[in-house]
Amino acid sequence: MEFAKVVAIIRPEVCRKVEERLKEIGVSGVSISNVKGWGEYADFYRDDWLVEHVKLEVYCNAARAEGLAEQLMDAAHTGLEGDGIVAVIPVQAVYHIRTRTRCEDEPC
Repeated sequence: MEFAKVVAIIRPEVCRKVEERLKEIGVSGVSISNVKGWGEYADFYRDDWLVEHVKLEVYCNAARAEGLAEQLMDAAHTGLEGDGIVAVIPVQAVYHIRTRTRCEDEPC
């Protein structure tokens, strides 16, 4: 099975909405981190320009990745600068640490 990693950097205020969407569509796991950075949008009122965002990471079947990216964008969209980004990254392999086995089927 081919895997992909879907990474989204979104506004903190839409995180709960995105989490709920992921549950609704049956995503079996997600990692969420608070991050700072700047890109298309920067806080020029701060000396360091940093903006606080949330990063979500999901490993999934590669065939499901584009649809997952669409769902993330739909749930996180506000139409304002700084809405964030979504990236789909190919993954060579995924392993369960506890069992030391390679993930061959979802869920992983």
